[in-house]
Amino acid sequence: MVPPGATAKTLITEFARYLGIPVAARMTQTQITEAVCHTYTQAGIQLVMIDEIHRLNPRTTTGAQTADLLKDLSERLPATFVYAGINVTDTPLFTGVRGAQLAGRATLVDCGPLPARHGKREPFREVITDIENALDLQQHKPGTLPRQAPYLHQRTAGRIGSLTRLIRQAAITAISDGTERITKTTLDTIRLDHLAETHHRPHTRTRSR
Repeated sequence: MVPPGATAKTLITEFARYLGIPVAARMTQTQITEAVCHTYTQAGIQLVMIDEIHRLNPRTTTGAQTADLLKDLSERLPATFVYAGINVTDTPLFTGVRGAQLAGRATLVDCGPLPARHGKREPFREVITDIENALDLQQHKPGTLPRQAPYLHQRTAGRIGSLTRLIRQAAITAISDGTERITKTTLDTIRLDHLAETHHRPHTRTRSR
């Protein structure tokens, strides 16, 4: 994850931390980078996903150095790099010389809410099934949540983050009240993030007199 106000050294330190590579305070950025490249190559890492990439601004001095680091890593590591962020085309990420280098090395994939249906598949229901299978509620009947897929999709607008928060909070409620199962009634009582609630219960303007 790109730290807020990331420098090249703080970002490479995040790479090291992920695989538990020891980093001493006296180590230079170059030393940490060498350790990271060696360890990632030895471990056979094939995919590197960097989240919060919208925090990176290549038009600043520190941002340019961080962008250079990513370019260097992508050339030295035998792995595919995936950058995830929010509205990246509306940020300075792809602007300037360094930004143009990033843009020239990446294919943009727009990731909207998960659809209820995609051809013959029901990807949202499949995700719900996977989440339900991970629950450890003694009285919960398998298949209960997938049957609520239309309701859950409408409730969360197809957003996976909202879905996982909803089911997680419902599970905590089920454990706390001793029912050990999730029902639609339970789900209705959970208040979600503002974005999901706005979609589920749109504000209705009242006419003033």
